[in-house]
Amino acid sequence: MSVATNLKPDHSAASTVEATLQFIERSAEKPYIYADPPPEGVEPTRGDYRPRPVRIENARPFADRLDLDIEGVALAWRPTAVRDYWDEAQTLALGHPEAAALVREVTGASRVVVFDHTLRRRSDGAADRTVGVPRQPATRVHVDQTVWSGPKRVREIMGQDFHALGKRAAIINVWRPIAYPARDWPLVIGDARSIDADDLIASDLIFPHRRGETYALAYDPRQRWLYVPDLAPDEALLIKCWDSDPDVPRFAPHSAFEDPSTPPGTPPRQSIEFRTIAFFD
Repeated sequence: MSVATNLKPDHSAASTVEATLQFIERSAEKPYIYADPPPEGVEPTRGDYRPRPVRIENARPFADRLDLDIEGVALAWRPTAVRDYWDEAQTLALGHPEAAALVREVTGASRVVVFDHTLRRRSDGAADRTVGVPRQPATRVHVDQTVWSGPKRVREIMGQDFHALGKRAAIINVWRPIAYPARDWPLVIGDARSIDADDLIASDLIFPHRRGETYALAYDPRQRWLYVPDLAPDEALLIKCWDSDPDVPRFAPHSAFEDPSTPPGTPPRQSIEFRTIAFFD
């Protein structure tokens, strides 16, 4: 169900904002999270996450120069024909082809497959993955894939070795607000060039019938953080989650964050992210 609002984008945000992000602490034990209730007697998560203050740059002034193969993120203006993303039929029939076309246009990929999407609507006090409640904004800095899970996910989706489908493959998320600008708990992205490989901490993501792997992120003061304030429903962020090419940035960590400049009474953020695989000849 869509929420009606007259909220308009405000592009007068300050050049930087000071905020807090959740980073993982290093440990000898591998972190994990169960996507569904764990077996009896097993903790649902393992990993020590702690808040760190960071400076987040307003990327609006240079957003047209962001590049998936440089910073690991790109911004595109792309109106949608979807009237209600909460209508699964519309999202599948219209939203998926739109996301595929956008990734092809931005990247030059020869083929794009949309294999998943996730809707989110923030609810005060709700935990993520609560039955009967939409998914909540992800509040820990993470990357959706790893060097191990990226190719594994492609093989699971395509049913064959991805090298047979092209010389290069990349998993790219298309993230966009729903109904009104994402002023409440917007998305922050780490400039992929500023992320040290040693700071990417592999974490198991455990489903009932399969195991995935994501990256949590350890804090480093040299990391650079970007956001696009008041991202509008006609805009989309493309986020690099894995790339088979080791000569370009392969991982762009990201998270929702509580923007201290958000005005009181701002409607709770609604968003959708499409997960795509881009193949390059």
